[in-house]
Amino acid sequence: MRKFTLSCLAIAVSLIFGALILWLMGKNPGDAYMSILQGAGLMEKARYSGRQSMFTDFMSLVDAMTPMIFASLAVALALKGGFFNIGVSGQMLFAGFCAHMAAQFLPSRIVVVIVGFVAGAVVGALIGWLKSRFNVNEVVSSIMLNSILMYVITFYIYTFYINPVSRNSVSVPAAARLTLSGFRWEGMKVDIALAFPAAVITAVLLHWFINKTTYGYEIKAVGLSPRAAHYAGMNVGRTAVITMTLSGALAGLAGVAYYCGYLAAIQPGVTPSMGFDAIAVSLLGGNNPLGCILASFLITVISKGSVYMSSRQNIELEIASLITALILTFAACSAVLDRRRK
Repeated sequence: MRKFTLSCLAIAVSLIFGALILWLMGKNPGDAYMSILQGAGLMEKARYSGRQSMFTDFMSLVDAMTPMIFASLAVALALKGGFFNIGVSGQMLFAGFCAHMAAQFLPSRIVVVIVGFVAGAVVGALIGWLKSRFNVNEVVSSIMLNSILMYVITFYIYTFYINPVSRNSVSVPAAARLTLSGFRWEGMKVDIALAFPAAVITAVLLHWFINKTTYGYEIKAVGLSPRAAHYAGMNVGRTAVITMTLSGALAGLAGVAYYCGYLAAIQPGVTPSMGFDAIAVSLLGGNNPLGCILASFLITVISKGSVYMSSRQNIELEIASLITALILTFAACSAVLDRRRK
């Protein structure tokens, strides 16, 4: 309850600071925040283009929010075990790429999910094994793997898998895509995120796993004190590998939901910023799987609504990024203060 209160306080303070900045720019903070809600599909706009409505905007929000939930869960699980998985971006990219490759031969949604899950788990297991076997800091190994995976995948896409028009990768087949794009419903075109229910269920199951199972207890014990866990008879090295494997698997699901769902192609030469945003989202959610759902919702609302705010209120897009940064900064500070108090 204390973590929830601190997160709410961080959000409130950040919105106040954001309102102050907007006021100093000569803008109406109330109108700006209302535009964000309208752009995210939480309030009705004055008018819509053809076959669009508040419902279509909201479904687009859900589609964008789905991979963020998985990514923040990956970070939260690793932090519970005392590990900083800064390699979520690379794991997402690798899992999305492997899922794309599998979909070209077996265009099935089940196949891309399984392949992405396994691909992410393999990268996570490698990071955990390096930590366990050679005491390689997981931050260093995961950052290095981010770059290695990005450059190798970029080379392959530019050489064998490029779309000459978009300069992105070839799109994933429709039969394997986890988003029903442009689905006609009641005269509207709706984007339906098929992986969203799975993301919510995964968060609930992870909450149960961490708090109600032996392995979950061991992960938390190692995260609090590896030395004490060792003297209690726990295999710290094995727990490290299991923790990072599961974290990588969740990041893999985020990559599949992102590259085979929200997006249908992979942009070469970059890693998804969502993997880094997920670190702060996890902190905002108190590293609680259920809190990650709410935190992902808030950050995605600001991200999606900022485009409409910019066009409607003539406010720079960077203001929304600034508000998000303030929320996450205050959330991180509150987490540190809470830990010191304990």
